[in-house]
Amino acid sequence: MATVKVSAETYEELNRLAGKLRVRLKRPVSIDEVLGTVMKDRSLSPADFAGTLSLDDDEAEAISKELNLFWSKWQPRRSSS
Repeated sequence: MATVKVSAETYEELNRLAGKLRVRLKRPVSIDEVLGTVMKDRSLSPADFAGTLSLDDDEAEAISKELNLFWSKWQPRRSSS
């Protein structure tokens, strides 16, 4: 068994989820069971990460320039027929 440190906010959220799982399963649940259920039930999509990338204006500008450079050099494949 390992010990994992979490913030007070995360611990509160885990307890909230434990309450929901307890109601659903109609029995007591451990935090370990909550974490296992969350990891098993949750399939991530790109939308789950929306808003999580933090860039300043300079970083955003650099990415934009790199993308523009890439797309300016891109050419579609020619068919070989």
